Amino acid sequence: MKLAILSCAPRAYSTQRLRTAALDRGHEVRVLNTLRFAIDLTGPEPDLQFRGRPLSDYDAVLPRIGSSITYFGTAVVRQFEQMDVYTPNTANGISNARDKLRATQILSRHNIGMPATTFVRNRADVIPAIKRVGGAPVVIKLLEGTQGIGVILAPEIKIAEAIIETLHSTKQNVLIQSFVTESRGRDIRALVVGDRVVAAMRRRANGDEFRSNVHRGGTVEPVELPPDYEQAAVRSAQIMGLRVAGVDMLEGNDGPLVMEVNSSPGLEGIEAATNLDVAGAIVDHIAGQVAFPEIDVRQRLTVSTGYGVAELVVHAGADLVGQTIGESGLEERDIQVLTLHRGPSVIPNPRRRVVLEPEDRLLCFGRLEEMRSMVPERRRRRAKVRKLPKEPIHTVA
Repeated sequence: MKLAILSCAPRAYSTQRLRTAALDRGHEVRVLNTLRFAIDLTGPEPDLQFRGRPLSDYDAVLPRIGSSITYFGTAVVRQFEQMDVYTPNTANGISNARDKLRATQILSRHNIGMPATTFVRNRADVIPAIKRVGGAPVVIKLLEGTQGIGVILAPEIKIAEAIIETLHSTKQNVLIQSFVTESRGRDIRALVVGDRVVAAMRRRANGDEFRSNVHRGGTVEPVELPPDYEQAAVRSAQIMGLRVAGVDMLEGNDGPLVMEVNSSPGLEGIEAATNLDVAGAIVDHIAGQVAFPEIDVRQRLTVSTGYGVAELVVHAGADLVGQTIGESGLEERDIQVLTLHRGPSVIPNPRRRVVLEPEDRLLCFGRLEEMRSMVPERRRRRAKVRKLPKEPIHTVA
């Protein structure tokens, strides 16, 4: 396998470990500075230039995109995707994970346990938002902070309001999040590779510090994850579109609470804590997947006129309830069920004999006109067009 590691820090521990693991396995590997690429859109096929010359062929690319170059870095990764080069982390996945609000919105759609979170901009909405997440103490997070930077614990509502107002005045966007007291200054980092957790550690904050990041002086220890924590970590990474990710979780009273999904997790702390070859596991996964490059499914499936991807919900009382997929008539209407979502469970490529239940969500590909006809229309009254008032524009007081 010929592997390119995209990194602006070739001497960093993680970069060197990945390079060494690839060489030890007999692969050809190069560390390429992400900022030295040029995206070439002049020819008939997508291409890349590196240091002013056409890039040679690679089987796979492993992005290590820093937060300061997210836009350009993801553009380079996206170009590799268009060239059908395998990457374990897609450009969309990296972008989704880098924005804490976007990541929280995506995960909340899929029944992932998370600390209560709100996002507001108007000053009048701040105190109601704090109360919605359970009141003070409350955690305030910058949307693009890393390594614990931009995470503030406000012990009182008035202090939280003042901090948020100050950050808003400097054009910063922040999340307001409940403080999970039972976590007691500790969290879990799970390193997901493919469809499994290859290593996990518990991080503990130092002294009065509530942030457990190693960069904040936290200590680490290896940990065996219970099945529900492992499932939450793997599902979170997959939902975000990442095959290599560090998933940070709090230990809540009712189970795991996902805080963050990191698309470029550091390896030094977790390898030292667990004494496991995490870099080797990442390289092995990539080597096993090079024949299956990630593709933008929606982009590829919607190029045919009249066809596309849609999600159909089986409402209670619908004719489909109690029928198998084979009996539903979907195939006759030129609709294929790709995935069935049932509560927190996902059934990929469901068989024709699977019986449909109320509130099942079917991710389908097929004729858009047929799928639209299956969505119940909302009854709407036809509004009358009134005559223009004598004063069509009110004077602003």
